[in-house]
Amino acid sequence: MARFTTRVELHSAVSTDYDKLHDEMESEGFTRTWKADGGTVYQLPTAEYDYRGEKTRLQVLELAKKAAKRVKSSYEIFVTESAGRSHYNLTEA
Repeated sequence: MARFTTRVELHSAVSTDYDKLHDEMESEGFTRTWKADGGTVYQLPTAEYDYRGEKTRLQVLELAKKAAKRVKSSYEIFVTESAGRSHYNLTEA
């Protein structure tokens, strides 16, 4: 199963836009938490999402684009496929 980190930035957004984005991303299968190898679940930084599944980076990008455009017409998205992750000072969920 592939793992992806996706960052979304909405242009000219207010906080309620990000609240809606979180809901829209969740509807596409993204989560705002990340489960570390040891089993601890962490909250990701604002507007970063985790996706696990049998998709390619481009398919994950398309899912994120669908979610973002339901909130704002102008946005940026960056998708990274993970071969492993390290973290510092994330909040436990």
